[in-house]
Amino acid sequence: MQKPENIIFDLGGVILNIDFKQTALAFAELGVGNFNEYYTLQSVSPLFEKLEIGAISPDDFYGEFRSLAKQPSLTNEQIRDAWNALLLNFPPERINWLKKIKERYNIYLLSNTNQIHYEAFTKAYRNQVEDKNFDELFITAYYSHNLGLRKPSKEIFETVLAKENLTAAETVFIDDSLANIEAARSAGLQGIHLPSPKTVLELGL
Repeated sequence: MQKPENIIFDLGGVILNIDFKQTALAFAELGVGNFNEYYTLQSVSPLFEKLEIGAISPDDFYGEFRSLAKQPSLTNEQIRDAWNALLLNFPPERINWLKKIKERYNIYLLSNTNQIHYEAFTKAYRNQVEDKNFDELFITAYYSHNLGLRKPSKEIFETVLAKENLTAAETVFIDDSLANIEAARSAGLQGIHLPSPKTVLELGL
């Protein structure tokens, strides 16, 4: 692998610990026992895709989810809390590692996420880590709901490269999803797949 100048990180499963099962269990307790039909790491339903590209507001998402799940009595707060249950914690050793490697590399973030999760994990970061602004760990933090694109589209990688004026061959992308890694490689980036339980601390960067 060519020595990179730039590293683009995924968020969930790379920097932030996540567990989709926690959200599936939380929704099951609310009477939605088939949540895996709507959202997994491998497959995303049209409603959740709209949420993650910013094509629908959180309030409209809650309303459409009630209809989709045939659960008209669910409150916005119940849906929000169950959806956020997959967000776990920021291991301090990963944050400290990021602060060290940013002295040697230009580091960026590229995450499939949504306004609901963004508000939750940035609040969690402020509560867990002394630094107040998670995004300031990176030169730029890119989120799918702001870009109007989501991984594994090739276009989202080309957009970030263009916005930052980066050379693809000098840029590494790290993600826990192999499909996202393959998309990054198709855009000319170097890709490092980081399947659980492997962590960024083991990469030797």
